[in-house]
Amino acid sequence: MMSDPGTQSRDGLKSLWHLIVATTMVVTAFAIYGPVIAVSLQHRGLSVASIGAFAMISFTTIGLMIPLMPSLFAKFGLGRVYKVGLLFNLVCLIGYASTSALAWWCLAAVVGGVGGAAIWNATEALLAEHAPPEQRGFVMGVYQTVLGGALAAGPLAPAALKLSATQALWLAVAFSGAGLVFVMLSKPKLLSAQPKQTALAANPASPRRAMNTWNAMCAVPSLVVIAIAGGIFEAGLSSISAAHGSKIGFTLAAASSLVAAIGVGSLLAQYPAGLLADRVAPQKLFTISALSLLTSCFILLGSLQWNILLWFVAIVWGAVGGALYTLSMIAVAHKFRAIDIAAGTASMILGYTVGGAVGPIAAGFALDIAGIIGLALWLGLVSCALLVAGMNQAGHNHAAPRTPDESPC
Repeated sequence: MMSDPGTQSRDGLKSLWHLIVATTMVVTAFAIYGPVIAVSLQHRGLSVASIGAFAMISFTTIGLMIPLMPSLFAKFGLGRVYKVGLLFNLVCLIGYASTSALAWWCLAAVVGGVGGAAIWNATEALLAEHAPPEQRGFVMGVYQTVLGGALAAGPLAPAALKLSATQALWLAVAFSGAGLVFVMLSKPKLLSAQPKQTALAANPASPRRAMNTWNAMCAVPSLVVIAIAGGIFEAGLSSISAAHGSKIGFTLAAASSLVAAIGVGSLLAQYPAGLLADRVAPQKLFTISALSLLTSCFILLGSLQWNILLWFVAIVWGAVGGALYTLSMIAVAHKFRAIDIAAGTASMILGYTVGGAVGPIAAGFALDIAGIIGLALWLGLVSCALLVAGMNQAGHNHAAPRTPDESPC
């Protein structure tokens, strides 16, 4: 007896919502502990550059793991890798909350980076594979908006609940653990698929081998630059914003609220960015984004006199940085053939991760050397690079720009 296609569709969407809920819990945990860790390190007397270097550990680990993920998905299945990622993330947070030893925190950051790579890549791949084509934009828009809400709300939790740093870290543990338990109890069907059933598994019938991540990056280098810029502004400035706020006398609550402002910006921009991508040429959107970020660098200089401007520029960084990631993903979907979409998506994740890894330490050095002026100069250079890359974007092309053999790499 054949099952009702409508029932299958509803079951598939239900599984997607379960996945989104679980990943959102993990992202909420990240949003809680990120600024708490940064402020704690600043209170120990570490320089802003050193705090940036610590924040770089997780993103560097993610960057190293992302190219390996497609083969792990094909061998073990997206669902298994996703669940292992949830477990690794939980172990990382328990490490942060149970000890204050910096060496153990560094090890925990590596473990968390491995888990983060698995969760991030698997979630993106599962949504792309299982979202109904006629509702894909809706699902992705909701997903990105919910994550933006988590990134905005998480940093506010310690102040709202009047928690100490240690209590806030245990709250992050609770959210991470809840995500893992939710997945185990709800058992989303899409996480039970065998490796051979996933879209990322090898396809012997394919006329050629699919691109790998490096081929994809070489095929669309300007999009990679755009993704890197998105990572620098959205993810790469979170811990540094909190550390800088603490350094100039902000309380934990006030310093964390700068990170929340980045999350608020991302929350507000994700869904409109997706809608605009269907109506406005990519070149125009990326150019406007670059000019907005360049303008924020001049406004940042004004925070030397008016600290309130820090919250304004943080909102701009989150809004534009988050939109750049979404827009680059949409551009990849238009530019690559179906066989290469996984590699194209991975290349954008890797680019964003590189930005998230380089951003904190570069911004930290800039602040240590020349204060806000140095940070404005660094971010201005990134904005100019984004402007050049954005102007190189043509209209959407539904065929791949290159096959692996045509790749300049």
